Amino acid sequence: MATRLTRRQFLELAAAAGASVTVLSAGRPALATTSASGHAVLIDVARCIGCRSCEAACKAYHKFPAGEAADLSPTAWTYVRTQNLRTPRPHLNLGADGAARRTIKTQCMHCASPACASACPVGALRKTPEGPVTYDAGRCIGCRYCMVACPFQMPRFEWRKPLPVITKCNMCAERLRRGDGPACVAACPMQALQFGTRPAMLAEAARRIAGDRRYVPAIYGAEEVGGTSFLYVSDVPFEELGFPVASREPLPAFTWRVLGKLPGVVVTLGAMLTAFEAIARRRNEQLAREKEQTR
Repeated sequence: MATRLTRRQFLELAAAAGASVTVLSAGRPALATTSASGHAVLIDVARCIGCRSCEAACKAYHKFPAGEAADLSPTAWTYVRTQNLRTPRPHLNLGADGAARRTIKTQCMHCASPACASACPVGALRKTPEGPVTYDAGRCIGCRYCMVACPFQMPRFEWRKPLPVITKCNMCAERLRRGDGPACVAACPMQALQFGTRPAMLAEAARRIAGDRRYVPAIYGAEEVGGTSFLYVSDVPFEELGFPVASREPLPAFTWRVLGKLPGVVVTLGAMLTAFEAIARRRNEQLAREKEQTR
């Protein structure tokens, strides 16, 4: 039998649908300002030994559960992944099984013009002048557009929580405001991580490449998606290390060309179905109570 709606229930349903349309039709947010003089972290893949000290330091600083990460997650904002190489090189040490490998620190890239920030309809993500792309959980509505927009697939969602939020590396933004570097940088025993202004880190990367023929003549993050605040140099081609081939143009200009085509009726329908489900659930609970009282 169809559930009958009272006038109040109908008005609640209409309000829920209207609120959803209002939020998502508020207009395209202003694009983040590129911060060419902000801070950056230079990651030298050739120096990384896979000790995971950066992982442990990140977890300790943010008070996450200790232990090695299997991937990026809400409690692992940095992750050291292992990449087997197709083509062994004379200068690379081989593992016990004879395979050549490289270990790569992975985290949010903190783009100069972040697609995640441009995709967020409520401004929960923003690029700061210091370099980090920060996240305000109080603003987030859980649409997860940032996850779709990120070319590096970095944001993670707290699927197991009743009130989930987006999580990702924040480049220790509060430490930067105090004049300190990210916690992971100081923890690296091999100095595979270096922190400074972005121009200085680009200059250091160029110096290493020019001074050692083993390095690939490329700086990943110098121009990818308009530039990032995490930069990489390597002695193995980035494609072989599994780095995504990214456009050199900032992505925010393209983000809303796609998101703008999402019909508002889909969002409205989703809100209506959610409201219907809530109303039906309350009605069923009320009927169950009435049935118990008549026994």
